[in-house]
Amino acid sequence: MTPVELSRTVLRAVRCAVDDGALSVSVPARVVVERSRPGGWGDYATNVALQLARPAGRPPRQVAEVLRPYLAGADGVTGVEITGPGFLNIALDEAASTGLVRRILRDGPRYGHSDALAGQVVQVHCAHEVRAAVVADAVARILRSQGALVRTSCAGPLEPEWESVLGARIDAWGETDTRTPVAGLDTPPPVAGPDAPARFTWSDTRTPVAGLDTPPPVAGPDVPARFTGPDTPAPLARTDVPAAFRHPPLRPTPALTTPLPLGRDAGRWALLHPAPHDRPRISSDHLVQREGNPLFRVRYAHARVRAAVRNAGDLGFEADPGRVPDAAHGEPTFPHPAPAPLEAALAEYPRILAAAARDRGPDRLARHLVTVADAVLVLLPAVLPCGEEKPSAAHRARLALAEAAGTVLAGGLVLLGIDAPDHL
Repeated sequence: MTPVELSRTVLRAVRCAVDDGALSVSVPARVVVERSRPGGWGDYATNVALQLARPAGRPPRQVAEVLRPYLAGADGVTGVEITGPGFLNIALDEAASTGLVRRILRDGPRYGHSDALAGQVVQVHCAHEVRAAVVADAVARILRSQGALVRTSCAGPLEPEWESVLGARIDAWGETDTRTPVAGLDTPPPVAGPDAPARFTWSDTRTPVAGLDTPPPVAGPDVPARFTGPDTPAPLARTDVPAAFRHPPLRPTPALTTPLPLGRDAGRWALLHPAPHDRPRISSDHLVQREGNPLFRVRYAHARVRAAVRNAGDLGFEADPGRVPDAAHGEPTFPHPAPAPLEAALAEYPRILAAAARDRGPDRLARHLVTVADAVLVLLPAVLPCGEEKPSAAHRARLALAEAAGTVLAGGLVLLGIDAPDHL
């Protein structure tokens, strides 16, 4: 059970309490569910009782007492305890804990993908600059993972090396009108008279998007001349466009030097990993295979996971999701690391993808991959038996957890347009 799924369970408990008359409040749109702190009770905790105390006109602990039986009876929940001023700590059964790993292994690299934006048409427009073009390409990949129909455009035609070296691709180029963004408009407004402000629509493009009707090109003196090559992005034609297409252009802080000498993988990482307002640091450090290089840690963690799977096969056992010994559940873990940090990072991945799509922020995904990589690198030494030790259920469960982490790392790197090799 992921935090998103558990938050829905908490909301259902609140709704049931309201329907039964046990609480007189408006059901909130969302609640926060977080991993229990080290040494705390259970797997997750929520402050929903504190959130509802004021509108309910009751102390938080009383609200928590009301919600407790509704939560305790939910599927996958084995216990609920009230701590502090009114926090609800929730323990999940083994099936719920291992279900996350099973789901990741079942979904493969598409874990975290959703149809939350299905049917929505999104235009991603960027400034004519190499970092902006690479960010737009990554944003488009992430938006498509959430079900959106995406068209990309740039203020000018891309330099050939931006595509051939860095893999940045766009559908069209030209200036856009991003004034008066109105979300949810599915059809173009009527074309106004000749004095109306110029807007844009899409001309025929290199890579049509399924289900998206492309208006015919508009002739006239304001339309830039088209290229003749079949693989060249077409310029944007001036006319009206659905307001749902219009979003503020991507204008991240540009790099001071060209990333082209770094190649595709390191060059893209150097541009995508920093926050948009931070200036990218372009140097050979991104190519060095050492712990201080975040890209190396992410790819190294993925390669180590693949090696562990191969070595386990040589030893005659394979991954089998199950309960990994964890001190939080009173189980001995020494000298092995606790799995909770890695499980939490894997459970957060769908939320990170959704947030990266919403905020047009591939840097959030890149930084989360570093978190997953660091967590699985701590676990990997405990995956395989040592010496005369025989493979046990704990080894198979740790291998499944590590393999799930490798799956998330590979899927996340693909969305960033970066290779995830099995060998380094």
